[in-house]
Amino acid sequence: MIKFGTAESIDNPIMTSIIATSIDNESQSSWQQQLANLITDSQQLIDYLQLPQSYRASIDAAIEAFPLRVPMAFLQRINKGDPHDPLLKQVLPLDTELNSHPHYSLDPLQELNANPVPGIIHKYHGRVLLMPTRACAIHCRYCFRRHFPYDDNTPSRQEWQKSLNYLREDPTIEEVILSGGDPLAASDRQLEWLCQQISDIPHIKRLRIHSRLPIVLPDRIDENFLRWSSASRLQMIMVVHSNHAQEIDQHVGLALNKMQQNGFIIFNQTVLLRDINNNLNILSALSKRLIETGVIPYYLHLLDKVQGAEHFDINRDEAIELHRQLRDTLPGYMVPRLVQELAGEGSKTLIR
Repeated sequence: MIKFGTAESIDNPIMTSIIATSIDNESQSSWQQQLANLITDSQQLIDYLQLPQSYRASIDAAIEAFPLRVPMAFLQRINKGDPHDPLLKQVLPLDTELNSHPHYSLDPLQELNANPVPGIIHKYHGRVLLMPTRACAIHCRYCFRRHFPYDDNTPSRQEWQKSLNYLREDPTIEEVILSGGDPLAASDRQLEWLCQQISDIPHIKRLRIHSRLPIVLPDRIDENFLRWSSASRLQMIMVVHSNHAQEIDQHVGLALNKMQQNGFIIFNQTVLLRDINNNLNILSALSKRLIETGVIPYYLHLLDKVQGAEHFDINRDEAIELHRQLRDTLPGYMVPRLVQELAGEGSKTLIR
């Protein structure tokens, strides 16, 4: 992993140039190499984005609890020198995450109550969520699984047989959802094996992949991924996660287009985030950009109330009003459904 976090680099234009050149060169490498060279160090983040040095103490305090992880490909879409950039705010660790709030919890969706065997979450009828990996390419600071016990939910290939047997024994399950972590952080070899095992179960018809990687590290959608995924008998569905139109550059659009050409149906989920996208113009621009790239705006989520993310939350009434404005502004097919996920419910809850 590249480390540039020396104090002498802060005001050194030569060192700043070296950092930029190294990061730009890495963006051209394979997705595995990019995943191995995430920014994980506070000084590295501050130097490259030209942020005030005063941020370092706050960042370092927050990453003790939830590490910093940002791919270079995503970093390059952040405006340098702008602490208010909407992409930066999604990944910038702050010591406010350490505050405890009475209405926020470590497991806001009570997923541990729906965890029958390691690697599986079964909350809804007809579909089951599998976790192929605990890894993510990016640590979104509002992540509702930031406290999830992944050590207990990352089976070995041998242990996966217990999870697969769970699927085989329940004929009501027609759809498997790969989540995580981020399933596309796993290798194609692992995913191809798992996909084949799922495909061999006759009553399963669809494989849905929930991933942030096509947005934050679009090189992940390479020929090898497209080869094995397009060969499956299962109907392939990709649910990406974008919160702001600035995230969807030409490179991302190309990755999304490749998946569509190889048979994927693609949806997007957005989380409403204070001072990032709780604005009619921003949400409208996102929906339009998604449609331009052939992606269906699917869900607009209220924030899951996880400890450490309270500063992202917005008032429910504000969310309802924003959604009303979207309906009045956009064609119906561009308007995502406003939803909230509540523990113990049989589906996501639509918000009027």
